[in-house]
Amino acid sequence: QVQLVESGGGSVQPGGSLRLSCAASEFTLAYYDILWFRQVPGKEREGVSCISNDGSTYYADSVRGRFTIFGDNAKNAVYLQMNSLKAEDTAVYYCAADKGDWACTLTPDEYEFWGQGTQVTVSS
Repeated sequence: QVQLVESGGGSVQPGGSLRLSCAASEFTLAYYDILWFRQVPGKEREGVSCISNDGSTYYADSVRGRFTIFGDNAKNAVYLQMNSLKAEDTAVYYCAADKGDWACTLTPDEYEFWGQGTQVTVSS
């Protein structure tokens, strides 16, 4: 059974940083495409960044240059390093996994397994 657990969320001032973690048990994340997406109440889900099982990475325009996605196979985890955070980054952040194919996408509905989410709040 696939289970994804996000952690690392919290409250930070604008310009600050957070590192989110997506950890899995009983399966190997390296064989999957992994997506970070976020959601604000009343708004559609927004794909943030993904990493393909071949290591290729992709970013939404809104976070490119500020966020970095990377994996640690030894820990069976994928991370989202979030720098230069803005108020508009406030959301619940989720990770999602799907069997790897030619490239990952930033579309949450294309991923089979989702985590429970972790809250990120950016405010003065």
